[in-house]
Amino acid sequence: MSRVSVKSLCAFAAKAGDLDIRFVPAPTAHEGQAGHSLVQSRRGPGYEREVALETVVDGLQVRGRADGYDAGQRRVEEIKTFRGDFARIKGNHRALHWAQAKTYAALLCERDALTSITVALVYLDLASGEETVLQEHCEATALKAALQAMCEAYARWAQQEEAHRAQRDAQMAQLAFPHGDFRAGQHKLSRDVYRAAACRRCLIAQAPTGIGKTLATTYPLLRGMAAHGTDKVFFLTAKTPGRQVALDALRQLGDDRALRVLELSARESACERPGAACHGDSCPLAKGFYNRLPAARAEAAEARWLDREALRRIAAGHGVCPYFLGQEMVRWSDVVVGDYNYYFDGTAMLHALAREEEWQVAVLVDEAHNLVDRARAMYSTTLAFTLLDGGEAAAPAFVQAALRRVRREWRQVSRAQTVPYAAATDLPEPLVRSLADAVAALSEHAAQSSPELPGPLQALFFGLLALVRLADVFGPHSVFEVTNTPQGEPLTLAIRNLVPAGFLRPRFAGASTAVLFSGTIAPFGYYRDLLGLPEDTVELEVDSPFRAEQLRVEVARDVSTRLRDRPRSLPRITAVMARQFAQRPGNYIAFFSSFAYLDMAFEAFARQHPGVPVWRQSSGMPERERTAFVARFAPGGQGIAFAVLGGAFAEGVDLPGDRLVGAFVASLGLPQHDEANEVLRERMEAMFGQGYAYTYLYPGLRKVVQAAGRVVRTEQDTGVVHLLDDRFAQPEVLALLPRWWTVTSGTAP
Repeated sequence: MSRVSVKSLCAFAAKAGDLDIRFVPAPTAHEGQAGHSLVQSRRGPGYEREVALETVVDGLQVRGRADGYDAGQRRVEEIKTFRGDFARIKGNHRALHWAQAKTYAALLCERDALTSITVALVYLDLASGEETVLQEHCEATALKAALQAMCEAYARWAQQEEAHRAQRDAQMAQLAFPHGDFRAGQHKLSRDVYRAAACRRCLIAQAPTGIGKTLATTYPLLRGMAAHGTDKVFFLTAKTPGRQVALDALRQLGDDRALRVLELSARESACERPGAACHGDSCPLAKGFYNRLPAARAEAAEARWLDREALRRIAAGHGVCPYFLGQEMVRWSDVVVGDYNYYFDGTAMLHALAREEEWQVAVLVDEAHNLVDRARAMYSTTLAFTLLDGGEAAAPAFVQAALRRVRREWRQVSRAQTVPYAAATDLPEPLVRSLADAVAALSEHAAQSSPELPGPLQALFFGLLALVRLADVFGPHSVFEVTNTPQGEPLTLAIRNLVPAGFLRPRFAGASTAVLFSGTIAPFGYYRDLLGLPEDTVELEVDSPFRAEQLRVEVARDVSTRLRDRPRSLPRITAVMARQFAQRPGNYIAFFSSFAYLDMAFEAFARQHPGVPVWRQSSGMPERERTAFVARFAPGGQGIAFAVLGGAFAEGVDLPGDRLVGAFVASLGLPQHDEANEVLRERMEAMFGQGYAYTYLYPGLRKVVQAAGRVVRTEQDTGVVHLLDDRFAQPEVLALLPRWWTVTSGTAP
């Protein structure tokens, strides 16, 4: 039997009109819950709260909770909260609210054998606490007919989806691995992913580049969809190229099958009308969007393969926005491929939908070593003092007064600071109160503004709101930072997250299984601590299929790339590079810790060895230049590329065979020793007893191993890696290098 919530049923069958996402300050979930409780507390003793209801219509189970019901008055209430002008609540939103309220009324009439009932929409103004009530006396027969019509529309779709699910599960249960035999290490990874999913546990896996991690992790989760009761697989990537790798693997696994695959792109890249606002008055694709959505949704479901281009083609055929068509198809897809933020961010759509719909989801996190920094950024925010100037100029008097209080309290904090940068473990309460008051004032103004806040004021509002929201959950996982000019003038306020574990833990708990995999995600304890992985997470290190003789690794013990030693070490570094190129001409890449160091080395090498072709990465390279940079690594080619360690060419670049025969790494990749990182080191020491390792050593060596991993990509490749710093010979550093490497000592000529 198919099941559907009242909310989902009405959204599917009763939503109509324009797409309109103009900014209106919406209540938070907490405010909405508080508003519901306030209204419910005002009712009499016979009033029932959160009334659980369900029925079956033509084989479709409909269930939900009515906000309130007074049996004595035969009156059901649907409660909604809002801010500002009641008249600005959009007509199509009210129509949806009426559909929900009348559906609950129909369920109550059936339960209590009523012939009629009063249906009330109660809108609570959060600012004033006043209620606006719209009500209608409805006959049970009319309510039943309206419910029947919605259920008929949904039931046809549900039957189609049930058939799709059955076909999908049957085909996936018989899914064969596309290459017949597994590569070395691939079978163990695949088997352990399957077992973790069967036991509903998380798994963190380090597996070397070249074994086919994407196929090895995706295959067992698809194969086990029926056995494990999996509704959806979310494949999450850190960067756009990762999405294509995932899609390529999925094509191999299910291109000719019932599997429905969806790629989620950023709104900016998917937008067909750049510059147009997302509402019917500005964009024709938003005008009447929900009226045309059913036909577009039906074609998309039939198409099954919904990458960016397919969504664009289908959306164009129906005159709808491709981005929001993609958002709709999340509900009806088996595998969703998208960025980390779709599941791990504070307002993540995939996580919210999974909770709301009670989906059983399997989450794959590709190149998971990136998740620490990405998650820190998700739960951090910075506000520039200059935003106050532009915002004040566009604000009405009562908002200006609130912003002046922010300015005053901010200056007070800045004056108390004797250095340009400082980080605190506590928040200055007067400043936080002024920020919250400014958000409240701006919310009130935004609720009254038409059509929406002007740009500078809206930017200020979002900046203040982000700070206030993170202030509400501030704790040992974060620090409060104040930056001033050298003259003591305010520059920025920031809440910087250091340990995202507390924010990510519910995301992992919300998945039936989560698999984090990468070629460089050790030591596991570091990622377990910072990401908040469950205690029973399975840890797996897959043996490399590569042999030690495929890669010669030499440490230059007489070279130092410490900042003070760089000018003196350059002749030795360039000599190592020239000697290696003479021994085996081919394509090489040399990695340096910064663009300044890179440029210094590039100029020195080009001057000393003009016969060797060289090219270099530049800061802020556009896509066209990045493509040209990689294209120079042609089979049989010769030359040395200069790049920044940890940059665009240090990971995710695949150059098999003789497209790349060697690498030089002139840096341990250690993050800069600055005040911000020292604050991080102190917190890591206090929380985990691993200050230096968690702040500097582990992140740095991960970048080194990633960069060196560009050289050997297949079991036929051979090459050389020169580690150009004496610190690579230290035992604690050697212990973090791949086990299959045999590291020898070398000296510069």
